[in-house]
Amino acid sequence: MLSLSTIKIKLAILRMTFLLVLALLGMPLCAKADKVTDWNAIGSTAIANDGRGGAVGAIDLAYMHIAIYDAVNAIDRRYTVFAVSPSNVPPGASEEAATVEAAYRILINLFPTQATFLDAQYTTSLATIPDDDSKVNGMAVGAEVAALFLASRAGDGRNAPVTYTPGSGPGAWVPTSNAPPVAPWLGQMRPFAMESPSQFRPDPPLALNTDQWAADYNEVKRLGAFNSSERTPEQTTLARFYFDPGVVQASLGFRKLALDRSLMLAVNARLFAVLYVTLADSIIAGFEAKYYYGFWRPVTAVRAGDIDGNPDTEADSTWLPLGTTPNHPEYPAAHAFADAAFAEALRHFFGTKKIEFTLSSTTTGTVMTFDNTNNIIKSVIEARIYAGFHYRNSCVQGTMIGKQVAKWVAKHYFLRVTN
Repeated sequence: MLSLSTIKIKLAILRMTFLLVLALLGMPLCAKADKVTDWNAIGSTAIANDGRGGAVGAIDLAYMHIAIYDAVNAIDRRYTVFAVSPSNVPPGASEEAATVEAAYRILINLFPTQATFLDAQYTTSLATIPDDDSKVNGMAVGAEVAALFLASRAGDGRNAPVTYTPGSGPGAWVPTSNAPPVAPWLGQMRPFAMESPSQFRPDPPLALNTDQWAADYNEVKRLGAFNSSERTPEQTTLARFYFDPGVVQASLGFRKLALDRSLMLAVNARLFAVLYVTLADSIIAGFEAKYYYGFWRPVTAVRAGDIDGNPDTEADSTWLPLGTTPNHPEYPAAHAFADAAFAEALRHFFGTKKIEFTLSSTTTGTVMTFDNTNNIIKSVIEARIYAGFHYRNSCVQGTMIGKQVAKWVAKHYFLRVTN
């Protein structure tokens, strides 16, 4: 009969063997947050508290994650510098401390009104790091990188007072609320990775006298109407799923992906920088095209189908979309270029489109889990048509922008250093 001590030893050996097998298979032993994912959540909250939802939030998070990446990478030294390098990186400097300091310095600069919230988060976050020279040196690296990066972005056009005067007549965008057009400065600010905002400007929207325009018009008229009898309940849920603020929705997905894969802090620093640089530049490119072309939304076009010169577009003066139309020009579709950007960035980063990625929606209270990045893009295209916000061609062209930006970033930035 085995003794109790022998049984305990055998159980310990079995447990160690099981853990070793999991490690060899690349399976996560647990999902654990780190300072990168922590500060992504903190940054998202600060942005929401400041009332900067939607596309502009992605720009703000790009600032933060670039600074985190350059600070952590200055210590890790495995990849190319994105924007700035600190003057001194003492051996053993803490990557965690560098992350906290860089993130805090960027956010407190961009959102001084959130000082109370950010100061409390900063104190709590630093308190979990041992008080030693490694911490002090990491904080110094993060502080210097943040200062250098902010200086490098001076005058880049963020929040610039850009005005936009809509056109008139068939095809011209008409504002969908009494508020000013949403962030026309986005299309004119200096990109983070692209050479110019217009680098990936698509061809013009469909001519109003074409068969394809009539097909797109009638598709959204049928399926995107508030009282559509052709849109199925499942299609309605899909449309409403993406009514959540896009940046908040995507950020939750990014954090879940990082946690599910138990990625190291330095890997997360690079991953989140890649995602937000790609996302931000796709938004800059997409909004440049939006305000350059100034194309009308379905809520305007369907009510004015009798003036577009196309005999196959019958007007409906009472037509309304499923949701409230965003107050910026239609072409190209913002959700299409933004979601395609991060989906394609994930494909490039992990080297495969077969990635499990989960998005959740507070609007519908549901979750969607994708096993392929192409399916993320497909779902967004359909959702924006069912919502009555966009034509199919606009969604397709939007995804092309996102893919082009992702390819550009993957080819030119965040590259492995070869000695």
